Amino acid sequence: MSTPTDAVPHGLQAIPTDTVNLADYARHAQARMDTGAWAYLQGGAGDELTLDANVRAWQDLQLLPRVLRRTAGGHTRSQLFGRTLAHPLILAPVAYQQLAHPEGEMDTALAAAAQEAGFVLSTQASTRLEDIGDAVAADDLRGPLWMQLYLQPDRAFTKALVHRAEAAGFDAIVLTVDAPTSGVRDRERRAGFRLPPGISAVNLSGMAPPPAREVPPENGHGSALFDELLHHAPTWDDVAWLRAQTRRPILLKGVLHPDDARQALSLGVDGLIVSNHGGRTLDTVLPTARALPRIADAVGSDMPLLVDGGIRRGTDVLKALALGARAVLIGRPCVHALATAGALGVAHCIRLLRDELEVAMALTGCATLADIHRDIIDTP
Repeated sequence: MSTPTDAVPHGLQAIPTDTVNLADYARHAQARMDTGAWAYLQGGAGDELTLDANVRAWQDLQLLPRVLRRTAGGHTRSQLFGRTLAHPLILAPVAYQQLAHPEGEMDTALAAAAQEAGFVLSTQASTRLEDIGDAVAADDLRGPLWMQLYLQPDRAFTKALVHRAEAAGFDAIVLTVDAPTSGVRDRERRAGFRLPPGISAVNLSGMAPPPAREVPPENGHGSALFDELLHHAPTWDDVAWLRAQTRRPILLKGVLHPDDARQALSLGVDGLIVSNHGGRTLDTVLPTARALPRIADAVGSDMPLLVDGGIRRGTDVLKALALGARAVLIGRPCVHALATAGALGVAHCIRLLRDELEVAMALTGCATLADIHRDIIDTP
C-alpha cells in the first residue's frame, strides 16, 4: 500500500503525513488555495445537488462479494483503442490547473505518466499542448494521452487545434458535448471569481472572436443566449464534421441518454464518456452511476464506455467497471492533490486509488478486470 514519504526529492513538495485517501487531499487543498480558485475548481451548478449526488450514488451501491476464488497473480490491465492500460484510471480534463499549482497541467501530466495513468488535457488548459506532448508523448510506459475539445465558433481554428494535438502526439480527441453554455454556478459568482493575471486558455490564443450576429428586432427575443451564443453551439452535424477531420479515435464526453449513445454509435464515434460535467453545468441531472448501466445496455459491446463524476474510492472504480465502464476519469481529487503537493501529490493520489481498486478486486473475488460483472453489485 502507498504511503507518503519523508524522503522527498529536491524541488518536490512533501505530502502531508495524514493523507491516506482522496478526501484528505480535498481538505489540504482547500486550506492552500485562494478562495476564488477553490470556488471555481470545486463548485458545481445551482444548489450543487448533482455535485453531491455523483458521490453519493456510488456510495449507495452495495457490493456482493464472492469468496474462495483464486485471485493470486491477478492484475488490472486492459486494452483500449489498441493500447494496453496498466490500470483503468485516467485523469479528467480540468481547465486552468495553474490556479491550483504554478506548474499546473505539466505536473499533472508528468505524474500521470509516472503512474501509467491516462491524461486528458483541457482545451482551456493553462499549459500549451505542445509542451505536454514534448514532456510525455514519447514515454512508452504512459497511459493514454488525449486532447479534450470544445468546438469553437471558428471551425478553421478548431481544425487547426485538432491537427496541433495530433502533431504533438495526442492519441485521441475527447469532444465535450454537454456544455453549449456554462452552468449557473452560484458558489463561483459569490466568490467573485476572475482568472488572475498570467493564467489563460493558452491553446486558444490567437482565435478571433465570433462575428456579431445582426438579429432583426422582430426575430430577436432579447436573449444573448438564444439570439447569439447558441447559434455557435455544436450539433450532431458537427460531430460528423469532426469525424471527417481526424483519424484519431473520437470520444464524446457528456452523454447521459441512451438515444444519444445510439446516435453517436451510428456516426462512427469511437467511445463515450458518461458524464454530467461533474455537476458543473445542469443541476439536478441524474448522477453518472445511474446513467452508466442504461448507456451500457443501449450500446452493448459495440462501443467502449468510460465514466466520471464523484469517484473517490477504489470501490467506486470497481462498481463503475461492473456497470459497464472500461475505465474511469478522475477530476477534482487530482486537482486537490496537485494543490497540496504538486506532481508528487498527483502521483500519490493515483496510486492510492489503484491500491484501493486492487484490494476491492481481491475482496470480491475478481482477479482481473474481465472478472468484474454486474452480479457483484446487489440489486434489490
